[in-house]
Amino acid sequence: MISTAPENTSVRLSERDFNVLFREARTHSEWLDRPVEDGLLHQIYGLMKWGPTSANCCPARIVFLRTPESKERLRPALMAGNVDKTMAAPVTAIVAYDPKFYELLPRLFPAMPAMKDMFVKSPEFAASTAMRNGSLQGAYFMLAARALGLDCGPMSGFDNAKVDQEFFPAAAPGTAAADGGFIASGPVKSNFLCNLGYGDRSKLHPRGPRLGFEEACQLL
Repeated sequence: MISTAPENTSVRLSERDFNVLFREARTHSEWLDRPVEDGLLHQIYGLMKWGPTSANCCPARIVFLRTPESKERLRPALMAGNVDKTMAAPVTAIVAYDPKFYELLPRLFPAMPAMKDMFVKSPEFAASTAMRNGSLQGAYFMLAARALGLDCGPMSGFDNAKVDQEFFPAAAPGTAAADGGFIASGPVKSNFLCNLGYGDRSKLHPRGPRLGFEEACQLL
């Protein structure tokens, strides 16, 4: 629930919302036998897309694996410890990014048409921008999923090259990916995986500690 506040002022979420998004949110490996509707996946993207990115570059691209057949395509790329949890999850999202995101900047950031050229001239700048902002969008993705009542199981522990070869073969710039769906300006690269569903909280292990403010922050 969002607390009421006067118009044109900041809105503070409730303590319950903070618990759902942060304090009580856990990384899940065991899942209840409960499907995730496609409509929820649309809603996740509908929320995450509003998170800020540099020059509104929006490099994240997401593939939702919802069927046993699509999961089997992923299996060869997974480390052994990640196979069972992934196969059991109702949905596995491949959170990826478009390294040539800048091809869409004339549309996404029309206020500065020359912005695209900055990235074209500096592949290193483009690569770091894509990875950083794609990761930011991955975090927005998880917060959106939690806000919609889903649990997340983000993970690395897979062969990125195998995932990219299987799911992101080269496509002509500005065309749909080989399997249909999103627009890419070139070969897409995987970042991390995130299982989605309704976690079995009875199987959770004790939560690990976190650093305190004084250990992780500095006031200047």
